[in-house]
Amino acid sequence: MSSLTSGPLKELGKESYHWERFTAKQRFLRFIAYLTVAVLLYWTVSSIDIYWPWVWSAPIEIQDMISRMIPPNPGALPEIIPALIETINIATIGTVFAVLISLPVAYFGASNVSPNKVMLWIARVIIVSSRSIDTLIWALLFVAILGPGPMAGVFAVTFRAIGFLAKLIGESIEEMDWGPVEALQSSGASKAHIISYAIVPQVLPTFWAVTILRWDINIRESTVLGMVGAGGIGMLFQVAIDLFRWRDVSMVLFSIILVVLFGEIVTSIVRKKLI
Repeated sequence: MSSLTSGPLKELGKESYHWERFTAKQRFLRFIAYLTVAVLLYWTVSSIDIYWPWVWSAPIEIQDMISRMIPPNPGALPEIIPALIETINIATIGTVFAVLISLPVAYFGASNVSPNKVMLWIARVIIVSSRSIDTLIWALLFVAILGPGPMAGVFAVTFRAIGFLAKLIGESIEEMDWGPVEALQSSGASKAHIISYAIVPQVLPTFWAVTILRWDINIRESTVLGMVGAGGIGMLFQVAIDLFRWRDVSMVLFSIILVVLFGEIVTSIVRKKLI
């Protein structure tokens, strides 16, 4: 045993070995990356025109606002409840319209079933255009076209949701198992039968999942559409702020939270039943 420890193994143990996680080149590149991020972050912050005295006094302003908002004013409920119902209706009708429009868009936008490249790219443009423009911007456009009211809100929700639904449903079509489709094609089935019996059953779980999710999102987005004149609870919220009726503001906020919780509960129940 002593001969082993006094031989080559002993000499090997004496050799110094220094382990490094990164090479010198990797450390230099990481330093450059961190420095670039820091410079970009500094440039981003410095490019924003911030009036720092307002920032430092913000905690005092928040405390003062909260003191004005407590307690909420239950006397505003006769105005709030109809506006909340209108908000839910805007979200629901907009979701239904978006589903009906997004289904053919999703089909033509799926590369594995789209009949030709022209239809494929038209569908892709619709999807990208819908998703690129925020709901409030859609609302402003439709308020200018249709005038203020819930109809503008319905169209804003619809046009925003089309891209979301069509993209996810189209991706589900692209990822489906092609075996049932080929089996029906070999048996001479028509296009309608292939869609009904091979494509729809595979896409249906995704369809229900994204539809329920989008309805939940639309309820949240519909609560602010009234601030630009597109109907719903947002209009009451904007009026209460403009008139400095802070107790009404807190009541509206509390009502919005309840509506969002209601949407969460409904979507959870429906998801368990259908998916």
